[in-house]
Amino acid sequence: MKVYIGSDHQGFHLKEAVEAWLKKEGIEVEDVGDRKLDPNDDYPQFAQKAAHKVLTSEDRDPRAILICGGGQGMAMAANRFKGIRASVVWDEYEAEKTRIDNDSNVLSLPARVLDGDINNVKNIITTWLETKFSAAPRYIRRNQELDDI
Repeated sequence: MKVYIGSDHQGFHLKEAVEAWLKKEGIEVEDVGDRKLDPNDDYPQFAQKAAHKVLTSEDRDPRAILICGGGQGMAMAANRFKGIRASVVWDEYEAEKTRIDNDSNVLSLPARVLDGDINNVKNIITTWLETKFSAAPRYIRRNQELDDI
């Protein structure tokens, strides 16, 4: 599995910590930006880069982790792309449910809520990365309906 990671200025420090931890865990990670703390950067460009990478990756199960202040902006931007299912997640329960039910391929984290609790962030990410999509017919149908919009 390859993970693309991106953030704006509000999520920059958390992104750096998450990226270092994922690499230490042996997970292949590619940083799509921002690569330096820039208080004037805008989240849509990083969400777009991550979405494009997920959609064009040759990896079997590409994923992206996006981090901004509330998580919502990154998710909204990423979800503009057909085939992307970005979910704002703040706890392990939601991380598990969004994988089982929605086959989420983009995790959007709210830095304002999670920053300072790196163990919680690690648990959320681990749950999200390890939980398999249930592939229940109703969930497959619903994901297709999203792509057909």
